[in-house]
Amino acid sequence: MDHASWRKVLAINLDGVFNCTKAFIDQMLKQGYGRVVNMTSVIGQIGNFGQANYAASKAGVAAFTKSLAKELAGKGITVNAIAPGFIETEMVQAIPDKVKEKLLGQIPLKRFGTAEEVARAVCYLVSTDGDYITGAELSINGGLLM
Repeated sequence: MDHASWRKVLAINLDGVFNCTKAFIDQMLKQGYGRVVNMTSVIGQIGNFGQANYAASKAGVAAFTKSLAKELAGKGITVNAIAPGFIETEMVQAIPDKVKEKLLGQIPLKRFGTAEEVARAVCYLVSTDGDYITGAELSINGGLLM
């Protein structure tokens, strides 16, 4: 992997989370309330061949989430992350069928997740039902990592 490929993925996945958080956190602090939900990935938890940059960036988002949760918990702001596994998206649809079959063989639920399942988890974390959850990384991966 060349340096440019490394930096591009880190800039998008890790710097992007920092920049987005920075844009909203002052207002959350002023109002004494807020919810931050970051997207990590099962790949940040288990690694993957040929994706050292992606895995490192998503693991970095997980660590950023935990650190920020500790900093902001006493200020009425919760900070959590969701770590999706393989979700039915255009990216997953583009994976060759043989590779998809192999992946499905590793997922105990024997299917890919849906965007709606990930969205419902976000809704839970930002609702009052998620008031006592901060610093968590919720895995939505069909049992791929447990």
